[in-house]
Amino acid sequence: MRTSTLRADILLLITAAIWGTAFVAQRVGMEHLQPFTFNFARFLLGGLSLLPLVYWFSRKRAKTEQEPANPRFLLLGGIAAGLILFAGSSLQQVGLLYTTAGKAGFITGLYLIFVPILGLFLSHKTGANTWLGAALALVGLYFLSVTEDFTLAYGDALELIGAVFWAGHVLIIGWLSRRTDPLALSVVQLFTCMLLSLATALVTEDIQLSAIKEAWFPIVYAGLFSVGVAYTLQIIGQKEAPPAHAAIILSGEAVFAVLGGWLLLDETLGMRELAGCALMLAGMLLSQFTFRWLRRRQQGAAA
Repeated sequence: MRTSTLRADILLLITAAIWGTAFVAQRVGMEHLQPFTFNFARFLLGGLSLLPLVYWFSRKRAKTEQEPANPRFLLLGGIAAGLILFAGSSLQQVGLLYTTAGKAGFITGLYLIFVPILGLFLSHKTGANTWLGAALALVGLYFLSVTEDFTLAYGDALELIGAVFWAGHVLIIGWLSRRTDPLALSVVQLFTCMLLSLATALVTEDIQLSAIKEAWFPIVYAGLFSVGVAYTLQIIGQKEAPPAHAAIILSGEAVFAVLGGWLLLDETLGMRELAGCALMLAGMLLSQFTFRWLRRRQQGAAA
């Protein structure tokens, strides 16, 4: 393995660790704040933390005489991405009121499988590995979240619906980032999500400055580190890491969520839930591989 690839993989592993343990911060934060108030503070801080990077890259672009992004396309695209981000983050945050950080991390990780499935509606090809991975993950979800009366636990159901929105978010960001400045796009979507969270909090929650002060550390971790630092590391890491490496390493976010919940919140999982986690992780990893025999078969059919 090249040194640059190894360095990129390490940066992506750090990113996964930050994102996974951020579930702990999000859960602890709601000991003081309600979900939408927490998201408002988190995305405000996250958006502000990216502004220096936007300024630095804009100056660098000006020196190389690259054309700036189309402001109207950037604004409309950022708002659209922000709407989807708001839906996913809101479902995730409310779901954490009713489930553990570890379960939330694993179920949210299902977006890796939902991305190619949703891609079918955009005429993207979905291989057999994705369907096999989805089947494994579905069985794992049953062991992890389905109760004795065959109903999906409420908090887990919210996280599952949220995972669909996270998949949609990955698809729209993938499409938009090839057509505009990805860092500026991220800032627009973060402030869009922040404003929507604030508006919802003003209507449905009681915002108290003292509570925000009490939750300052979870807000800083989930906002500054999970958004600002981890997003920057992801950009740097994905410049050198092969796509397969990146997807597999970032899926480790789910494992770090369980470890964080166990070490910091004393969350425990029984053998049934652990088996479910193992099957879901196997399904997520399997969905990222393309079988050689299937690739040769497809290439032969195309010829």
